[in-house]
Amino acid sequence: MVPNPVSIKRDGPLFVGGMLMGAANIVPGVSGGTVALILGFYARLVTAISRVDLTLTRLLRTKAWRQAAEHLDLWFLSVLAAGNAAGILGLATLMHYLLVYQRTATYAAFFGLIIGSSVLVGRMVRRWHISSIVCLLGATGFAFVLVGLPALSTPPEGLLYLFVCGVVSICAMILPGISGSFVLLIMGKYELVTGILRDLVHGEVHRATVLILLVFAAGCVVGLLAFAKLLRWLLIHFESQTLAFLCGLMLGSLRKLWPFPEGLPAPLDATAALALTIAVCGAAAVFLLDWLAQRRRSSESASEADGQRTRQPLMASRNQPGSQETDTSSN
Repeated sequence: MVPNPVSIKRDGPLFVGGMLMGAANIVPGVSGGTVALILGFYARLVTAISRVDLTLTRLLRTKAWRQAAEHLDLWFLSVLAAGNAAGILGLATLMHYLLVYQRTATYAAFFGLIIGSSVLVGRMVRRWHISSIVCLLGATGFAFVLVGLPALSTPPEGLLYLFVCGVVSICAMILPGISGSFVLLIMGKYELVTGILRDLVHGEVHRATVLILLVFAAGCVVGLLAFAKLLRWLLIHFESQTLAFLCGLMLGSLRKLWPFPEGLPAPLDATAALALTIAVCGAAAVFLLDWLAQRRRSSESASEADGQRTRQPLMASRNQPGSQETDTSSN
């Protein structure tokens, strides 16, 4: 349903939730999807995104604008997107400054955040059979080699590569435990994007930077409309293998975030000790977010609980009857 008048009481909390989600999305290692889970609108978000389908196309072709907006849950997406934009722009300047002037400490924080997120994604794997383990190890090795390639040390400068970055990072942003900003950092375009956002906040608008943002945004739209649907299908039918693969990608990519490229000093100096402390605090912050999300889910399902404390499938609330994870291994 699409409400007409703007209601602060109704839309204010959603806008603030979008701001928190946007702030999380711009910090590598912090998942906007996790924030959405904590605040209780994750299932509605994924459902709304999945409704960009043939039904929506038919409604648009027949100029049934109101029905199309209701089908897409357009008001919800609009308020949430506005909050996301506010949160991203609000933190862009800070994140760019930290990467330029406090790189060791910032990478240490990212390293801890990603370790914590990797553990959470690994815990989402409900059945560790051979196929899941193969996916984990294969993805870890693949990512470890990939992030060490010269192409990612000095990533391409063309608009096509930036478009691909948008496609890949937006898909990561909608997954709990997976950070889209981390993907962007690994692909070598995080500083570029946050730098442009910082300039926009300060009113520095140039034709070249606007073009870059438009191309990146176009990639994000394509990612949501195309790959996100595939990812959703994989999570429904091959949940364990898909999550194991994503966990492996995160673990292997840690190579790029190691805050001591010249090696850990021995004995530890003050800078190294501080960096390690920051990394531990980053991991702890992720575990705290997950604990809050678990409490939220537990309170919402308390009336239906049967005394069993089993982890539910990530896409369970959006599965059709009979849609179960396909076990591709009998082991």
